[in-house]
Amino acid sequence: MKEKEKEPRNLILKVRMNSTEKNQLKKLQQSSTEKTISNYVRKVALQKPVILTYRNQSADDFLKDMLDLRKQLNGVGNNFNQAVHKLHTLDRIPEFRHWIQEQHALHKQVVQSIETIRLRMNQLYEQWLQK
Repeated sequence: MKEKEKEPRNLILKVRMNSTEKNQLKKLQQSSTEKTISNYVRKVALQKPVILTYRNQSADDFLKDMLDLRKQLNGVGNNFNQAVHKLHTLDRIPEFRHWIQEQHALHKQVVQSIETIRLRMNQLYEQWLQK
């Protein structure tokens, strides 16, 4: 059985309101699971159910910080891997061989530390999602 194809929403409905009313509408939308005011208004106008959520601001802030830290950590790991890869091109020069070997050992330690931190951050993130 074919799924019903979605009809494109190409009609525009304009509603006039003052800034106070718009702010109230925005607060109502933010207290729901709807990502946009348009989706929220569409559901309310068509009398479809709107799921309201309880938002814990401190948990939201924590999750945002954790996601930012994870991005930064991944960036550090990627930059370090690129630097080590470039150093391996210098392996043919005898003066750099010893230094490269030391950096390779350091690279392994850093990668292990980054992976440990990343795994712990993922565990904390999953715990916060369950709350």
